[in-house]
Amino acid sequence: MDSPYVDGHSSDIIVERYLVESKKSEAHTQLACSTQHCAFPLDGNRLCVWRPRGPAYQLLILQGHHQPITAMAFGNKVNPLQLCSASQDYVIMWNMDECREKTLQGLAFRGVILGTFSEAVICVRFSPDDHAIALCAGNKIFLLDVEKQSVLVELKGHCGPVTAVEFCNWQAHVLISVSEDRSFKVWDHSVGALIYSSCILTAYPLLSLLIDEDSRQLITGCADGQLWIFSLIEHHNYRCVAHVDLRKKSETFSTQRMKAGLCWPGYRQCHRRHEAHKEEAEATYPVLRLAHCNLPHAPDPMCGVLSSEHPTCLWIGSSTGLFILNLANFELEAVLHFKDFQSLCIKVAGSCALMSDTDNHKAWCTLTSMFGNKIAVLEISMAALLNSQQRPRPEKMLSMLASSRVLPTSPLYFGIVKEQYPKPANHKPSAVKCIVRDQPLVFHSKVKSSGYMSAPHATMFSPKTNIKHDGKRSLKCKNNCQCEEYSLESPSSLKLSRQVAVAQAPVAVNCLQFSGDGQQLACGLANHLTLVFNASLSRTPVAFSGHDGVVSTICWSHNRRWLLSAAWDRTLRVWSTHRTELILLLGPDMFPKPITSAHFYYMDAFILLSSGPQFQLLKCHLDPRRDDVKRYKPKRWCKSIFRLPVTSGADVTSLSAVNDFYSYIVLAAGRDRTVEVFDLNVGCSAAVIAEAHSRPVHQICQNKGSSFATQKSLGYNLFLTTAVGDGVKLWDLRTLRLMYTKWALAPFCTGWQDTQTPSPQWPSTHPLHSLSQLPWMGNFSCLWLTDCCPASTRCGRNQERLVASPSEKTG
Repeated sequence: MDSPYVDGHSSDIIVERYLVESKKSEAHTQLACSTQHCAFPLDGNRLCVWRPRGPAYQLLILQGHHQPITAMAFGNKVNPLQLCSASQDYVIMWNMDECREKTLQGLAFRGVILGTFSEAVICVRFSPDDHAIALCAGNKIFLLDVEKQSVLVELKGHCGPVTAVEFCNWQAHVLISVSEDRSFKVWDHSVGALIYSSCILTAYPLLSLLIDEDSRQLITGCADGQLWIFSLIEHHNYRCVAHVDLRKKSETFSTQRMKAGLCWPGYRQCHRRHEAHKEEAEATYPVLRLAHCNLPHAPDPMCGVLSSEHPTCLWIGSSTGLFILNLANFELEAVLHFKDFQSLCIKVAGSCALMSDTDNHKAWCTLTSMFGNKIAVLEISMAALLNSQQRPRPEKMLSMLASSRVLPTSPLYFGIVKEQYPKPANHKPSAVKCIVRDQPLVFHSKVKSSGYMSAPHATMFSPKTNIKHDGKRSLKCKNNCQCEEYSLESPSSLKLSRQVAVAQAPVAVNCLQFSGDGQQLACGLANHLTLVFNASLSRTPVAFSGHDGVVSTICWSHNRRWLLSAAWDRTLRVWSTHRTELILLLGPDMFPKPITSAHFYYMDAFILLSSGPQFQLLKCHLDPRRDDVKRYKPKRWCKSIFRLPVTSGADVTSLSAVNDFYSYIVLAAGRDRTVEVFDLNVGCSAAVIAEAHSRPVHQICQNKGSSFATQKSLGYNLFLTTAVGDGVKLWDLRTLRLMYTKWALAPFCTGWQDTQTPSPQWPSTHPLHSLSQLPWMGNFSCLWLTDCCPASTRCGRNQERLVASPSEKTG
């Protein structure tokens, strides 16, 4: 054995604490790490246990194998700490406390031999109570009893070598395995039965596996750098909730940092590294190991509502570096490439093991070289890593709530200043007081009586004064709707209570929106009609006709007097909800392309719409009255006062702005998968979120508040985006960071009713045509409609809460 090399001056982020060179290559051996020990093979059949704590970093060498060691793992219990090592000749159990005591006494220690196998053991895993061990040999899984030293059960079913296996902590009888046959299987090892077998996930073998108890999710990684996340919640049927491409995530992470001009100490030039990433082959990102990652909590005043003391993160060990993945939003928190640290001797790893040390806020990583015989132990400082790789933040603090007055140069200044018209020359001011002049008096000799002196013929009104009030109010409401109190912590009800067909023939419902008081529901149809229902869907809807194309956008005004609709015929119409008549019509001559989004804005002072690569701000005066003489001349008018294109020049796919209170922020999504934030008080772009989704964002939903529930002011800075096949994402405007991501395969809707705790529901992977906030649901209760139901809309009502979802296709 060569003398170890200790390097403590290479970097503040990562330090190579131990380095040794073996006589044989250990590139594909399963390594082991715990909070107190790191285990790795040396010279083939010798087992080395290196202790990071203690004097001079104690090294312990255990001998007992005659064949090269192929796998090893530490037990889950700290006292006593067990270590299991496997080779083609023996499977040996080691007690670390007894081994160290015997070594200090100068005595030889032998482990307990559990058994022998004809095939090489690839993976070893302890059960949660350390009473059993799962061994992967070939395409079989053997479960050994530690005390009886016998085989409990043999599991068969994989068509290729089993590469990883894990026990389920909250279900002691469940065992999950992955294999080179590109599938995973769920076993009941107590009876030796197969519970679930997945389909083939990818074209590359599955190499790693991890079960997260907090989120109840299964994470598996394959040889091409793909991560697949499945739900282990009961009745979810092991559905896939996320798919992460490690290569794309790494490139996005590097691109964002390069644009912000951030570069951490000890790294090479960002430009060279970024160009090298593009030239690397896909085989350089295999997911070799997955492990839990405990990030140190650093209080951030900008993350007030959604900040978590212990975010659920994941260590990903690859051949080229280490990654930290946030399981809440499936975004990378940190990236470490081995080649970016010149002090590291191993640039390409063949095998690795990771473990987080929560007490010292450090992480330990054991590596073996892919093209050499070197073995290294790395120490990673979590605090230094996160500080050096903080995501870029906007230069200006953004907020949905207006914190300053409107600037005179702002286009919104026209909405608060009353227009002053010039007075005509012949105009005379009216007298404030009427002056009574002397007038001659006329006395009539005969005055007929009006009947005041005669008695009334009948008693027309007699008030009741003997009514007794019991202090109780009448239960009848004007709208015949019984209101009940409900708790915001209770989940949304998905129980179907009423189903209404919007048309006799199959027709798609493209958009939905509730009025501000929650008593009316408007929907735009593909048959050129706009329907307005009452909230309980119990009455005949009111129809608004006039469009010559598919109605794509509808919007209620803040005072609920007007209803805006836009269609593919490049027209925008404003309707009077009381008279059911057209008030304003903007023709195709004003818009070069179809209108993708249109909203009332700034407390009904403007109309905000997007057409092509720009959005427009229209100043309108809506008045249903007409002149008594000139009936042909309406009093309403509309003019464009401001236009602003997106930075990239791509067409705008969705536009969103708050109308329930004064806000300067406008959100626009482009066809280039970006989300851009505009500040209309300044009249320019404030920030850009690049690659918000894997596909163009087609809907944005903001937290516009509710008159039925109170919430924190920081909650207004949250907004949702959705894209086809990419789920629904929750963003924070202050940091421009992704907070949560929700995926699903089931075509039904859901809502976030509290900004601090998103309910565990699932949006659809079908196109979500409409995200509409329910006014009585508090912070985030959204209505998501898919294209699975072209003819009907389901509504469920429970305690003044309404949830709508599409029905299945009929016929």
